Amino acid sequence: MERATFGGGCFWCVEAALEALDGVDSVTSGYAGGHTENPTYEEVCSGRTGHAEVVQVEYDPADVAYEDLLEVFFTIHDPTTKDREGPDVGSQYRSAIYAHDDEQLETAAAFAAELESEGLYEGIVTEIDPLETFYEAEEYHQNYFEKNPNDAYCSMHAAPKVEKVREKFGPDATAEH
Repeated sequence: MERATFGGGCFWCVEAALEALDGVDSVTSGYAGGHTENPTYEEVCSGRTGHAEVVQVEYDPADVAYEDLLEVFFTIHDPTTKDREGPDVGSQYRSAIYAHDDEQLETAAAFAAELESEGLYEGIVTEIDPLETFYEAEEYHQNYFEKNPNDAYCSMHAAPKVEKVREKFGPDATAEH
């Protein structure tokens, strides 16, 4: 198993979408990229800890490649808006990739550059940095969409992302990826 860490807005949405992929063993919501040790959700939401809401994905590279995770990540959020995803505004909702090693760092940077050169996105603001520390979010944030499918936020924001992943990347998808 390998790990990848992504921030693309509210972690509930990113977590739910990535959990829909074959080859993903687990997705854990948490915080990365900040300067406060062991931050709480309330502290991160204040915007003063420097952390982003992120998810850490444990995946089997024999079933899903890191590049596939990158493709899904860039598909489920807008990497061209700084410190914002949908209704969520603040640096804690920034677009970010936290690489676990030099290979991930290089692959993510090349992937983002290719998306721009192909004209798929203009002005990608996704931060691509080495992962320093990942702090697991509080238990009530884990598998939030699965536990709260009727939550208004989840219905409006997470459910469409999950559906998009299932349609475009699921086992019955007809689109090449």
